[in-house]
Amino acid sequence: MAETPIPIDAANLMTREAFVAAFGDVAEHSPWVAERAATARPFADRRTMAEAFLDAIFDADPPTQLALVRAHPDLAGRVAIAGELLPASRKEQAGAGLDKLTAAEFARFTALNEAYRAKFGFPFIFAVKGADKHKILKAFEARIENDPEAELAAAIRQVGNIITFRIEDRMAP
Repeated sequence: MAETPIPIDAANLMTREAFVAAFGDVAEHSPWVAERAATARPFADRRTMAEAFLDAIFDADPPTQLALVRAHPDLAGRVAIAGELLPASRKEQAGAGLDKLTAAEFARFTALNEAYRAKFGFPFIFAVKGADKHKILKAFEARIENDPEAELAAAIRQVGNIITFRIEDRMAP
């Protein structure tokens, strides 16, 4: 993640390769989203840039969308415990307090992660920025009751929210 916000003009002037290098991690382990979004340049502002990333996702075929969802880590899961989250995910999960769960809370997240994956075949996705563990657990418990089609749509919307937050964090206003 860039420490100095990137001006939109700089993003617009980047080569395709530089753009993907700078923004390929905005969509978790899915640089293809940045590759596709790059074709929509020039962007007027960071909002239109985020919209280009979202368009890339919504224009993708269902197997590609599913692969994008599956590229995300479980919330408070094994990857987080092992310290192997991408920097943006680590920061977001810590901001929601998921790095400081009690043993009982961790057990609840683990049980929900396992039940959710067993039911849907992909991890529970929630844009945790601005949320706390209680809000996340409430959403987790509600969404696990969804049917698979509705839940995949919800997961894709959450991926879009995550990408939007990350672009807002990375880009100059």
